[in-house]
Amino acid sequence: MRDLLIPLAALVGSLLAGLVVYAASYSILSRVLPHTGAVLERSLLRNVRKPLRSILALSAVEIAAGVVTLPPDVGYGVSHGLGVLLIAALCWLVVKLTYVVEDVVLSRHQLGVSDNLRSRRVHTQIQIFRRISVVVVAVLGLAAVLMSFGRIRAIGAGLLASAGIVGIIAGLAARPVITNLLAGIQIAISQPIKIDDVVVVEGHWGRVEEISLTYVVVRIWDLRRLVLPIVYFIENPFENWTRQGSKILGFVHLQVDYSAPVEAIRQKFHEILLSSPRWDGDVWTLQVTAAGTETMELRALMSAKDSATSWDLCCEVREKLIAYLQEQMPSTLPKLRADIGFSREMGRPASPDETGHASLSTTDAAKTTLASLSDQPPTEGIPGWQVPPGGAMAQGAPVPQAVCGGQAAELSQNLNDAPTSEDASISGGTRSAPRPEDASTPEDTPSEHARRRSP
Repeated sequence: MRDLLIPLAALVGSLLAGLVVYAASYSILSRVLPHTGAVLERSLLRNVRKPLRSILALSAVEIAAGVVTLPPDVGYGVSHGLGVLLIAALCWLVVKLTYVVEDVVLSRHQLGVSDNLRSRRVHTQIQIFRRISVVVVAVLGLAAVLMSFGRIRAIGAGLLASAGIVGIIAGLAARPVITNLLAGIQIAISQPIKIDDVVVVEGHWGRVEEISLTYVVVRIWDLRRLVLPIVYFIENPFENWTRQGSKILGFVHLQVDYSAPVEAIRQKFHEILLSSPRWDGDVWTLQVTAAGTETMELRALMSAKDSATSWDLCCEVREKLIAYLQEQMPSTLPKLRADIGFSREMGRPASPDETGHASLSTTDAAKTTLASLSDQPPTEGIPGWQVPPGGAMAQGAPVPQAVCGGQAAELSQNLNDAPTSEDASISGGTRSAPRPEDASTPEDTPSEHARRRSP
């Protein structure tokens, strides 16, 4: 037992000695390196501290194990275990060194600048290659650890002999992983998307926040995250608003009346842009892009340095143009026009300026309109609408007492009291003279005259 305790105590002492050496070295470096302010030194101290401590401690124990005398079985187990731990610590160190390289490279390409196209390309490439390096180092480290076992080494030799069949099976099983890995490499080289790119995916507007070997994270404008497989950006179409640059055009649509002065609105639009710090001073125009039945459409086009600024600029222009129209040109706001066949004044015919035609008298036009309406079945839900039980209005039938709300009584009275087209004709707004056969003679009595006029 004493022969075993002394070697073990020596191994523990060597482990403590390695830790003391690491602590002293780190204390000296931490006092000297941060004063230089370099990114490399700060990243080294932050990333390689723990793996370096493990390597120093394991190396001290490995040296001590080669000096002390241990039983054969114990010596082999200790030596093999230290070898496996050293392989894992070295792989850990290499992985951390890739983070150091990433920090140094990215420190020279900041994303906070206005024109960050090259920086976004570098960020995308370095992050993808760093992730690929981590996977490769992990696979090689695992293979080295497994090959250190004799039985697994023999199994590996047998697998190499049947590499064809095993390769097919492994390829089918690892197809998604291999597909994503190849897609990641393709994105790193061709770069259809980059870190901080503005994209529209699945109807969502957002920015590329993270690109891994298997998925891409898009930060949507409302701070939600849309996670998509990386293969999606190879196999499906999507919008990239910052593929070659961040500059973009924004537009605002306005619906105005045909009486709106387009040139005055154009000048006001230019004044708004000149007073806005969001406009980059490059592109602006206002054009009539559509003409509808009631209104015409104005499109105000403007440029901005990026999509976020363009959105704010469009909202600002829209608000100020609407306020300008409301205050200075209220008559140019959209309005509804209607062409009716008779005037609101029941005793006066509609002039050509009002209707565009005046072929019938006011009374005849009104009765014709009401007769055509009475032929239609009443529409449910319209208050005050009633149709006589007989259906269409016959000649001489009373006018319905509820036609258009509160004006029914007045309209009915005026129509029943007004003369028909047989009594008067309208020509230039003047009543024509009566026909000779209808004029009463001195010898005609009132009853005789009434009999003549009856049908």
